[in-house]
Amino acid sequence: MAKINDNYLKLKAGYLFPEIGRRVRAFAAANPEAKVIRLGIGDVTRPLAPAVIKAFHEAVDDLATVENFAGYGPEQGYDWLINAIIEKSYKPLGVDLKTEEMFVSDGSKCDCANILDIFALDNVVAIGDPVYPVYNDTNVMIGRTGEADEKGHYKGIVYLPCTEENGFIPALPTGKVDIIYLCFPNNPTGTVASKAELKKWVDYALANDAVIFYDAAYEAFITDPSIPHSIYEVEGAKKCAIEFRSFSKTAGFTGVRCGLVVVPEEVMGTTESGEKYSFNKLWLRRTTTKFNGASYPVQKAAAAVYSEEGWKQNKEIIDYYMENARIIREGLAAAGLTVFGGVNAPYIWLKTPDGLSSWDFFDKLLNECNVVGTPGSGFGPAGEGYFRLSAFGNRDNVIEAVERIKKNLK
Repeated sequence: MAKINDNYLKLKAGYLFPEIGRRVRAFAAANPEAKVIRLGIGDVTRPLAPAVIKAFHEAVDDLATVENFAGYGPEQGYDWLINAIIEKSYKPLGVDLKTEEMFVSDGSKCDCANILDIFALDNVVAIGDPVYPVYNDTNVMIGRTGEADEKGHYKGIVYLPCTEENGFIPALPTGKVDIIYLCFPNNPTGTVASKAELKKWVDYALANDAVIFYDAAYEAFITDPSIPHSIYEVEGAKKCAIEFRSFSKTAGFTGVRCGLVVVPEEVMGTTESGEKYSFNKLWLRRTTTKFNGASYPVQKAAAAVYSEEGWKQNKEIIDYYMENARIIREGLAAAGLTVFGGVNAPYIWLKTPDGLSSWDFFDKLLNECNVVGTPGSGFGPAGEGYFRLSAFGNRDNVIEAVERIKKNLK
């Protein structure tokens, strides 16, 4: 009989967002007249920018002609897309990257999991708490951890608490670790890190031969010009950091699927015999073996994001979501809640009132306000007592949701 991967059995509960969906479906079935407003899962609601749609249509039309038909493309992405990203997103930051260092994918969620393929299982991994669940769960699935303790922490992972006391930015590990997950602007807390703060992590990584996995999926939402958009704005980071970016929130591609990974040639690991080897070469080998590339129409649509019109139109969409964030942040603060984030990030992180647990507050909002959010405990034990709201809703719904919450908390 075929054997299963027992590591999956270590996962103590269903993935956070399916559980939210299950509870919402049950409520909707029991209350069909209720208008449920969803500010939980960070899915976008605005249509794709006109310039993106135009490029998408033109690319599909290409596939209908012999002259312009495109079959298999390069697994790591078309040069015309990669070069557009380098020129528009990185060079203005003072970051020079080679075409060979960037890999276009079908989404950064996959990349954050798949990158583990090229790292040995005995690497010591450090992640924040609370954290995007994919970081934690994929390390469990691949077999890097032992069982979870009573708090939900897995043996073999170094957890770095992100609390109100430390501004939701974790302290450096007290011992040596090999892989460090960082996410800024942060999901779920909406926190951002200064260049000086990131320099501490780069210095640590260089001193300890560690690699930083830097998730910059929400960099487009940064409004403060002093906040870095890329880890590579920090001197030395190209020797120790792999960066993940996403079109999902930047350009509304949650249903289109496109992301990218930057693996500088200078980021090195060691072989079993102690020789240095470039992770770039390993990721190229992995990509060309296990992936056939994002589709041609999707990459054409992604390239349009970097056109003059596309850039302007997507900025307007991001501004729309950030205005939603302001409405949520200021409305909840006026209701007496303690709120964080929502300034340089599309997420608002709030303290649950009256000592309610995260899931109890979820149920309260769902049943009494018909509003869906995300329990902080779903992001890790240190998220207990907190709650995440997303700014990706329709404006009228956002305003109505805030008014419902304010009225309920009076």
